Amino acid sequence: MLNKLALILAATLAAALPAVAADTPAVDTATLSSSKIDLTPEEVAEREGRRACKAALCAAFRNPANGQNVACTVKKSLRKEQLEKIVSKAKVSWPWGRVVCTADLKADRAALSSALAAAKQAVKFAPHTVSCDIEHDGEAPSKITAEMTPEVTFEKGKATKAVMNWGKVEGPTLVKGLMWTATATDNTVNVLGSMIAADVNDFVTAKCDEVKTDWQGK
Repeated sequence: MLNKLALILAATLAAALPAVAADTPAVDTATLSSSKIDLTPEEVAEREGRRACKAALCAAFRNPANGQNVACTVKKSLRKEQLEKIVSKAKVSWPWGRVVCTADLKADRAALSSALAAAKQAVKFAPHTVSCDIEHDGEAPSKITAEMTPEVTFEKGKATKAVMNWGKVEGPTLVKGLMWTATATDNTVNVLGSMIAADVNDFVTAKCDEVKTDWQGK
């Protein structure tokens, strides 16, 4: 049970990078961005704050002309009920509350557009650090940070493989121990790869179409 929960926690941190896409999914599948919910004013503000970053990433993927590289900060909250839905697929329960993650997203625009157009090409992102606050009832949130250097392989316009390449993990002893186990497992057998690849594909297609007026021609 703890191993499954640890992997879900790792998936939550991993979701902070494609989370720029995770507003309203086009379909309700088993991806990390799956949840059809009414947003609170705080969540609406988060979504609007991600919009410029989302448009910059979409322009990088879908506009062949070179431009500025992507560099922006993304913030994403996942409610307890959303996390419960995700972990239920692993037949475990979520023992904590809401999770709020922040990451500084960096990407080479030329590399992204080239990968999407190529027959097969891998994109290795710069090292990223994701920071998450995990809320507890009646207690201060636990802060955990994790380093990763993601790599995504594209074939004929679709992400077919994703590897997180986890690095250093910092946080309270219990959560850090779970995360260390999860990230070590994912580095060995790539448990989260298919889920991350599915989120990338949803982002490049449906999510980018949602903000097409923001990135088209830019």
